[in-house]
Order: sequence, then structure tokens, then C-alpha cells
Amino acid sequence: MNAVGFNVFPTAIGACALAWGPAGIVGVWLPEGDAAATRARVLRRWPAAQPSAVPAAVQRAVQGITALLEGASDDLRDVALDLSRTPVFHRRVYEVARAIVPGHTLTYGEVAQQLGEPGAARAVGQALGRNPFPIVVPCHRVLAAGGQAGGFSAPGGVGTKFRLLQIEGGLTNGQPQLF
Repeated sequence: MNAVGFNVFPTAIGACALAWGPAGIVGVWLPEGDAAATRARVLRRWPAAQPSAVPAAVQRAVQGITALLEGASDDLRDVALDLSRTPVFHRRVYEVARAIVPGHTLTYGEVAQQLGEPGAARAVGQALGRNPFPIVVPCHRVLAAGGQAGGFSAPGGVGTKFRLLQIEGGLTNGQPQLF
């Protein structure tokens, strides 16, 4: 296994982090409370990761995440991810999720329909619950049936999901909207 580098960087919602290897980004972390807590979470997942300056190939992700969290409409689809440790079904779910533009949402069932597996809404939810690339794979844009929040495995849970949707314009009267 080649070395993994990581960097913690400031955003409008707190300190986020990225970890990368030779094939692309291997993880994205939303704020844990402060930069030290975010750094600790990265190191729990990647104990041998080294804090590093952001290489040019990863800089686009840092800029895009920062801009998105300031309200820019950036879908981050061009950010290179290392999906080599990702199960095939999860890859397919992440591909559909990455196609959801900021400010829009789908339900778990709609994602399953797009995959050609209409009975797989629960499996879609499980795949998104294990998403190692939140924001870049925008699992916050996927809702439960009827526009209900569903879960959110990132720090802050559903509150963070709603905050991200609010930044992107995906809330009306404080509620997620299906588009």
C-alpha cells in the first residue's frame, strides 16, 4: 500500500479533511468540532497517514468543497476518487448520487430505481451510510420516502444533512424538497 497523505482545511462549517493516495482521494471528513478532532478521526481510519501539503491533483477537491460550503453550486463530479476498496454496488450508488446537482434531492427508492433495482432502497441507504466521501459523493442529497430526512452518518447526523441542504438551497420552510 502506498502512503496516504491528508490535510485538514478550514471551511464555512468548520475544519474538513481529505486523505489521498496515488489513485485519488481515499476519504473526506466533515467537521468533528475542531481541527484536532477532525485530524484524530482521519488517523483512526488511516493510522499511517501523514499530514501533507495538498498536491495539485487534490487541490481542486479542497477548492470545490470550500466553495460548495460557502454556497457555490459545484457538483464536484470531476474530483478523482480512489474507489478500489469500494464494493461494486456502492460504486453504482455513489455514481447516481454524484449526478444529483446541488439544491436537488432524490429518495433512496429513486436511486434504487435509477440503478434498475427498485427493491434496493434499503441497500442504497446502507451504501450511503458507509460513504467515505461525504460532500464529494453527496449522500446528504438522498432522502427517505416522502422527503423525510432519513439518516446521516457524518458528524452532526441529520442536523448536518439539513445544514448542507440549506447551504445548497435544498430546503423550503426548513424541510428538504424532492426534485
